[in-house]
Amino acid sequence: MKKVMVFGTFDILHKGHLYFLKEAKKKGYLIAVVARDKTVVKVKKQKPVNNEKKRAENLRKIKFVNKVVIGDLKNKFKAVDRLKPDMICLGYDQKNFIQGLIRKIKKRKLKIKIFRIKPFKPEIYKSSKLRWKN
Repeated sequence: MKKVMVFGTFDILHKGHLYFLKEAKKKGYLIAVVARDKTVVKVKKQKPVNNEKKRAENLRKIKFVNKVVIGDLKNKFKAVDRLKPDMICLGYDQKNFIQGLIRKIKKRKLKIKIFRIKPFKPEIYKSSKLRWKN
């Protein structure tokens, strides 16, 4: 079975996240890498509602997610190096880190496919929008 990796904050889990994870799961054994709190602050300019441990714990409760790991602060590519996915699925809005990811895959001569998942009702199911409703 192919190993499929996804990356994200996964802060306020919603139907958009579940759609993204289900679509990625269709492609194989699903590994979710949860962004570190400091990384979220750096990228999104705000603290997540839930800390990294809680966000990882919430993902582990989803039966079809096979493995959950918390990212590395110093080396964002560490999970890829260690777990060696066959494919990385990206969300429609994931732009940070992607250029570096593609460069590192090419530099290491890895055969990792990159697949972008289409959005699911992004006008409704987007953490930045839902954050203010809670």
